[in-house]
Amino acid sequence: MSTDDDMPNSPFGAPIAVTRGDAVAPLVVLLHGRGSRETEIMALADALPPELAYAAVRAPIAEGPGFAWFANRGIGRPVPESLRAAMRWFNAWLDGVAPPGRPVLLVGFSGGAAFAGGLVLDNPDRFAGAAILYGTLPFDAGVPTETARLAGMPVFVAQGEHDHVIPRELLDRTWQYLTEESGAPTVARRDPVGHTLAPGALVGLAGWLAERAGYIARHGFPGREPARRPALSEEPILCEELPDRAGPRPRVSVTIPQQQLTDNAPPELQEKLFARLSALVGVDTGPSAISVPGARGFTLTPATASGPAQAFLVPRAREFAHLHPGHDGSLHVALPASLAADVIRHGWATAHPLAGIRLTPGMVLVYGPRDEHELDVVTAIVSASHAWATGKSTPAAA
Repeated sequence: MSTDDDMPNSPFGAPIAVTRGDAVAPLVVLLHGRGSRETEIMALADALPPELAYAAVRAPIAEGPGFAWFANRGIGRPVPESLRAAMRWFNAWLDGVAPPGRPVLLVGFSGGAAFAGGLVLDNPDRFAGAAILYGTLPFDAGVPTETARLAGMPVFVAQGEHDHVIPRELLDRTWQYLTEESGAPTVARRDPVGHTLAPGALVGLAGWLAERAGYIARHGFPGREPARRPALSEEPILCEELPDRAGPRPRVSVTIPQQQLTDNAPPELQEKLFARLSALVGVDTGPSAISVPGARGFTLTPATASGPAQAFLVPRAREFAHLHPGHDGSLHVALPASLAADVIRHGWATAHPLAGIRLTPGMVLVYGPRDEHELDVVTAIVSASHAWATGKSTPAAA
């Protein structure tokens, strides 16, 4: 067991944590539920990837036989001042064990899930990913929850269909925010269990952590790109700033393959879009190398594919986008991460669940166009992907 010295300007005592693993490996911080303690959740590490480092921290507030992260106004509803004080206390500890450059992933269960959610919503640039297990995000508790707040930060969420501990409206609100509004590439599952970790969810979590760590090992962890509003591209259809897409977001599947399920593009607009994108410089078309049967891929000729590997959905095939079959009509597109966040923020897309896990961090599903105006905007978005893949623009200039 390791402890830190008493922390200045904190209402709590010194943090108490149990740790295991290499001190320079990516760090997974395990956050226990209300009334539990660090030694109990540390047992999860036995089923998680051994190449990662683990720390389990004892929450700062005594509660029953265990501890809690914050005072509650009701189950799943933190007192804002209490949550803020605990986050300051935790972040001071974290800065001591994980200096800048060391990736940190949070895994929180129940009350620990709400605390993990507060941490990443408060400062998403600090974390390489988060798992929200059988709990709610801390809505209405003083942390931001705007659209695309978590863009570029992978999330794993697991819930129990028969969970009667966390209010169902909070579980549903958490699910909707993470899979639709947050911008996070989110792997989401609901299992036929109550307020307990399903075996399949634990296996899924282990695989998600291993793949995220593998991606970081291959590509590094520079953190998220700063939020900004880039111009879309230098292609013929220009848009200096994205307009908002009208109406609610369509429903999109949370499983793989990712598909648009409602509000689909009319077939004639799908064909107009295909014709426009096929006419971009250096583009070849054919069956997608990664998508479902019937999806049409947009690839670059070897002479024009000058962009970085992350500008492609399938680098070896030079595929930067593909159009899904007619019953769907959406597209998958590789974008610079900051532009992907902007496209999500304005309602034109949602992140792919495996972006930054197996696939380029800026992979998004762009909704199919419903009218001529939307056709222009979607064309501009994919043209920006084309400009990046051809080396005509970079994330700093796109």
